[in-house]
Parts: sequence; structure tokens; C-alpha cells
Amino acid sequence: MQNQFFQPISADISGISLPEKFTFPFYYQPHPLSEIAATALQNYLELQTNFDHNFGLDANQNGLVIGKMFGVLVCQNEKGELGYLWAFSGKLANENHHDYFVPTVFDMLVDNSFFRKEEALLNAYNRKIENLEISEDYLNELENFKKTKIQAETELQNQKIRIKEQKILRDERRIQIEATLNEEELLEFNEQLAEESKKESILLKKMTKYWKLTLQTLEEKGLVFSNELMQLKEERKAKSAALQQKLFAEYSFFNQYKEKKSLGEIFNNNPPAGAGECAAPKLLHYAFQHNLKPICMAEFWWGQSPNSEVRQHKQFYPSCKSKCEPILMGHMLQDLEMEENPFIMNHAEGKDIEIVYEDEVMLAINKPTEFLSVPGKTISDSVYARIKDKYPEATGPLIVHRLDMSTSGIMLIAKNEATAVQLQSQFINRTIKKRYVALLDGLLEKSHGYIDLPLRVDLDDRPRQLVCYEHGKPAQTKWKTIEVKNGKTKVHFYPITGRTHQLRVHASHNLGLHAPIVGDDLYGTKADRLHLHAEYIQFEHPITKEIMEIVVEAEF
Repeated sequence: MQNQFFQPISADISGISLPEKFTFPFYYQPHPLSEIAATALQNYLELQTNFDHNFGLDANQNGLVIGKMFGVLVCQNEKGELGYLWAFSGKLANENHHDYFVPTVFDMLVDNSFFRKEEALLNAYNRKIENLEISEDYLNELENFKKTKIQAETELQNQKIRIKEQKILRDERRIQIEATLNEEELLEFNEQLAEESKKESILLKKMTKYWKLTLQTLEEKGLVFSNELMQLKEERKAKSAALQQKLFAEYSFFNQYKEKKSLGEIFNNNPPAGAGECAAPKLLHYAFQHNLKPICMAEFWWGQSPNSEVRQHKQFYPSCKSKCEPILMGHMLQDLEMEENPFIMNHAEGKDIEIVYEDEVMLAINKPTEFLSVPGKTISDSVYARIKDKYPEATGPLIVHRLDMSTSGIMLIAKNEATAVQLQSQFINRTIKKRYVALLDGLLEKSHGYIDLPLRVDLDDRPRQLVCYEHGKPAQTKWKTIEVKNGKTKVHFYPITGRTHQLRVHASHNLGLHAPIVGDDLYGTKADRLHLHAEYIQFEHPITKEIMEIVVEAEF
């Protein structure tokens, strides 16, 4: 089968060595060959006229703005020639297929596919349901039942009111006449009143019975339509579920051994929306299908960033975790020699924790960058573990607040539970004053300001955070510029809240400062380190009640 999407590398690569291992897709520095392939794709996107898609880069272009993730895979064909493949995530200009881009792994939209046939059947069900729901007979039955029910409730309520009114009138008549009657006449009169009351009650019972039967008859007529609707909807639901399971089974991916594994198998028949539609699975599936050996890979964002995310135009990004990791790591990259997974590496190895203040109940430390505050899923080495080892007699939780792994700076440590509770209450009540210093990759329009962008975790790509006004937790930050040099801005951050990645997102997001922190590998560009440091803290000492101030200057 011809590799029609394999494009030979035309650039001079004589001075570039092939990577020894394939790219670890969830954290990587693009290889020069990947950069060449990406540049070629970006040049094509800037000049192409084959499709019309609004990426948000041209203010005069109409249509909904949708930025897009693109991917490149450098590979070798069976002749040993180097080339590359291109792919886009999801659909592009509402289509699955475009020249130069590898096709989707499974195209359910092709003519005469089982999906098209089942889709036509489901659409027929939809039309039947819609026609029945708007049919004149059904609507008339609903309206008739509604009006009759209102009439029944009104008449029954009026009769109940009449019974109460007649009782009041009878009581008044009794009071007026009982003094003028003898004992025998009074007895006869009371019997007459009781009979009147009895007749009113009997009438209410007869009315209740009549309206109950009337409504029951009308409801049974409506049930003929309702039952038919329910049956149609249940049949549609069953066919839709069966179609979904068939899609999960048919949507299969190759690995290097040409073994297939379906979405259903990978995700236990419950894949997240859009699984398999990202660029990385498309690229690798095509390569394995056509006997192309993967060499290295990269993905980049093209276009305007969504309001919820931090995406920079032309910036390289890793594959997403929730949708791609089970597909790639669980099957497609099986036995492929890859770069080391940095998430299982102990970056704290060889680093020491500096104690900057200590007394009998607490201490303050200077946490190094790339050092966990508490043990992680696979790495136990952390501030907690080191402090616990150094102070084995200490009681209580020790850690009263945290810093992100990549952030360096001051952390307060409690040696006993009472101290921990007292310090934590200061954090909770926001009486502790904190200041961070950060170096931003860019220039700012203002010299100071206030950022209020609520945050929540990106469920598809942990630990990244999203700006979300519906489900996000409040996150506020004050900031002030302290130096501008060489196209970069040093700022002080004064966080009011303490959300995960708060300062990183507030710095990089287009509704924040729109200038990522230098070295931010999640929201900006990787460098030697994240240039973010907790340099100052002010708090009340838990025992002496003295106002304490601690300063540790950043090393960058």
C-alpha cells in the first residue's frame, strides 16, 4: 500500500543525529527533526488555500474561532529514508480528511459504513418520535386532559367551598330559630339540617367519582400515545447503545507488531469523548499500518487560545493524559524504546533542604525547585519525608502548607499538632502575608494590578488547570512589576488564595498577564527551571505571638 502521506525531509539534516530513543509523548523537548517537520507544517498552514478554518489569527475572517492541536511524526520507510507525517486533532474545517494529513483511525462517516446505516435508522426513530410528539391527535388528547383536569379540580373545590358555606348558614339558621321551637320541633329541624349536610357530602362523593372516571378514561387514551412514545424511545436508546459499543469495538489501533486493540478494550467500554481523535494516535496508527518506523514526534498548538486554557500559538505541548495515555502507553507504544519517563524520576535526588529558621515548635525551610512537598504516587522523597527523617520525635502533620514541586522558596513546618493547627488557621483566615518573585517571558502593559480568574483541574489533562467561571474555585492574585530587562519582566506576586498552579495560570493566561513564567513547562516554555520563588512570609508565631518575617532571596 502506498504511503501517500509520507513526505521526505527536503532540508539538509546531515549534521543532525537520529535520536536514540522515541519521544516520551507526555513530557519532551522536541528533537531537531521534529522541529523541521513542525516548521514545514506551520509554513503550509500559513499559506494553504485547501480548506477554510478560522484559527483566530485573522481578525477579518468569519466563522467560529477554533484553535487546533497539530502533530508531526518523523519516521523511516522500508528503504531507510527519513520523512514525516502530519495530523490534526479532531476535525479540521468540519472534515476528517484533508490533503497531506493522515486520515482518522476509524472514519465512521464514510458512505455505506455500518455507522451511516445505523445512523439512518436512529434518525428514522427520531422522526417517528418527533412526528408523534407534534401530532394533532396526541396534542389534542394532552390539551383535553389538561382542561378536563382543571375543570374537575375547580368544580370539586367549589363544592367543598359550598359545603363549608352551607354549614355556616345552617348554624346561623339554628341559632336564629332554636329559641322559638319546642323540643319535638327542634329535633325535627336538626334532622332536616343533617339531611341537607348529608346530601351535600353525597354530591361531593358523586362528583369525585365522576371526575375520577372521566380523567381515567382520558388518561388511558393519552397512554396509548405515551406508551408508543416510550417504546420508541427505549428502542432508540437500545440501538444507540449497541451502536456505541460496536463503534468502540471497531475503533482499533495498531502497534508495531500490527496487533489491534479497540477503544472498548482499552477503556473498558467507557472511553472519554474524543478518545482516539488526537494527533498522536492518528500518526502512530498510520505509521504502523504502513510499515513506517517512528523516530520522534511533537505536537503544537495553532491559533488563538480557548478562554479556559493556556495555549500559545506555535507552542509545543505534550499529548493529553486522560484520552491518549491509555491508548499510547497501554498499547500503541508497546516495546518501543522511549525516552525516560520524568514523572517517575526523583528530581529531588542530590538536593538538600536549607533550614532558614528553627525553634522548639517549628521551622522554616527553603524548598529547592523540582522537589515535592509531600510524597507522590510513585516518589516518596519529599519535604515531608526528609523532615520526618530528620525529626523522628516530631508529632503532628509537619506540613502546614505546600508549594508546587517546581516552585522554590519558603515553607513553614510544625513540629507538633498544636503548632500545626495554629499555623494552618492563619493560612485559612488569610492573615499570613506571602510574596513570590517571578520572571515573566514578556513585557506587561501595566506596572501593577489584580487578577481574578477561578480555577479547576483539567479532567482530561491533569495536573493542568483551567479557568472556569462555572465550576472553578475562586483564585485572586495581586502583582507588581519590579524590573524589566532583556524582554523579560520580574514581578512580585501577592496571592490572596492558594490554588494549584494559581500564579502560573494567572501569569500565562490571556485574561491574566498573558506572559508565562520563564521555564514553565506546562503553560509556557521549558527552561533550566521554573522561575518562581516564594521569597517572603509574615506570620504570628504560634507560641510567642510575635510577628515573624522571613525572607529568602531567589537564586535566579
